[in-house]
Amino acid sequence: MKTPKIPHTDSITELAQFWDTHDLTDFTDELEEVHEPIFERRAEETVTIHLPAEEVEVVKRMAEAKGVKHTALIRAWVLEKLHHT
Repeated sequence: MKTPKIPHTDSITELAQFWDTHDLTDFTDELEEVHEPIFERRAEETVTIHLPAEEVEVVKRMAEAKGVKHTALIRAWVLEKLHHT
């Protein structure tokens, strides 16, 4: 049986699916040492907003209906507003 090759892709989903079903030790001949960061975090800042508990619950219900976390929904709203002004 032929061993599959490591996928050459930038898709995190595709790579995660591959590594969920394969063992790194089977690919030692394909690995290379890297001396610089490959993935770098962009500079981000956390912003805290204060809302009444009732409003937070409404946002949480709206987010749950969309299948996302409430923080992701709030972030999407802010980005939407920034891109439409």
